[in-house]
Amino acid sequence: MTLNQLSYFYQAAVLEHFNQAAEKMNITEPSLSRSIAALEDELGVTLFEKRGRNVILTKAGDIFLEHVSTILDDVKRAENKMHQIATDGGHIDIAYVSPLAKVFIPAIVRSFLTEKENKNITFNFFQDITSVNIEGLKKGRYDIIFGSYSPDENGIDFVPIIRQEIVAILPPGHPLTLKDTMEATDFADYPVLGYARHSGLGKYTRSFFKKHDVSPNFICESPDENGIASLVAQGFGIALVADVDAIHRDDICIRHLVSHESFSHTVYMGYMTGKYQLPAIKRFIEFVRESCS
Repeated sequence: MTLNQLSYFYQAAVLEHFNQAAEKMNITEPSLSRSIAALEDELGVTLFEKRGRNVILTKAGDIFLEHVSTILDDVKRAENKMHQIATDGGHIDIAYVSPLAKVFIPAIVRSFLTEKENKNITFNFFQDITSVNIEGLKKGRYDIIFGSYSPDENGIDFVPIIRQEIVAILPPGHPLTLKDTMEATDFADYPVLGYARHSGLGKYTRSFFKKHDVSPNFICESPDENGIASLVAQGFGIALVADVDAIHRDDICIRHLVSHESFSHTVYMGYMTGKYQLPAIKRFIEFVRESCS
């Protein structure tokens, strides 16, 4: 049973005439008759009866028409959906680290959707630490991720999109607020709050202390700047974090590192290489590249 056979049957059933159905399907009447005869042989039932120059459905044919109508409608919907995906439609699953949730992700997606060719694209949003997002990307749960760079992932293309300075944050009135800039050794004398040690920024900031031979007294870990900043504001300790919107608040003091120790963190967009990407995903990747270049 082929899709052509179902289409021939449907037109013959609707028009109740083999010749008219053949003309509409751009084939000869004998070809249509042979196709329907083969279909009847395969099904083991008679689908049409002759009435003069016309044909009418048998009871079996009437039942079969209900199913064929549903099948052809589903095929048409599938064709329309694929056409939409190939043009101005599609769906994108993205995952990102929490600091990007407040401004960057909403802004970049909204800007992308304002372009006419992207208006029908839909998104799902997921948030977790970089290592978890990478695993989701490799397993096909996500199309694109945003977070830290991972040097051991050869199958992922990492594109730098944002550079964030690493700064110190302190509660108001802390002794170190008297300093204009801070250095690594300052963190040896006070309780320190840090990122979760297995996160991208957790590993990155800890490498800074290791490089400068400092062993901070980490009293607490948090997955993002919101949590760290809130604890710092309540006087639990000081911290080394990325300069993001979440730390710019009245109950936090921000200090830069001394120039010879200053460093920054780069946020990357990641996607699988050598894998077929829907047109919508390709356009979004290119849009982010151009917007953040």
